[in-house]
Amino acid sequence: MSVTQLTGRTTADEDVVHLTVPADGGYLSVLRTATAGLAARLQFALDEIEDLRIAVDEACAMLLAITTRDAELECSFTVTEDALTVEVTVPTVRGAKLPAESSFAWKVLTALTTSAAATAADGRATISLLTRRAAH
Repeated sequence: MSVTQLTGRTTADEDVVHLTVPADGGYLSVLRTATAGLAARLQFALDEIEDLRIAVDEACAMLLAITTRDAELECSFTVTEDALTVEVTVPTVRGAKLPAESSFAWKVLTALTTSAAATAADGRATISLLTRRAAH
C-alpha cells in the first residue's frame, strides 16, 4: 500500500512543506497540484504557475529515470515572501547520472525557473528549483 505523507513547519519568514510520495509517475499530479497551490498563495501569475508546474514535472521525470525500485520521492517546498523553492530528492541506482546541463531537460528547467541546480552524492540525487514572483 502506498502512502502519501504531508508535513509542514512555519518560521517567522518562511513556510516549509514536505511531501513524500511513491517514486512513480502516477503520483506526479500530487506534486504538480501542491506546486500550483503554493505558487497561487504567493500570487504568482497564471503563466508563472504553469511554468513552475512544468518545471517540477520535468525535474521529477529526470529523477524517476535514475531512482531505485520501490523508492519514495521526497519533495520540499519552501515559501518565502516572493519566491518558491522546490527541492525534489530520490535514492538512486548505483552509477546513476543526471542529464548534463547542456541537455534539453536542463534547458527546460532553466528557462522555466529563476534558477535550477542538481546534486548527486551518497546514493541520492536532488534537483532544486527556485522561482521568484515577477514584479506586478
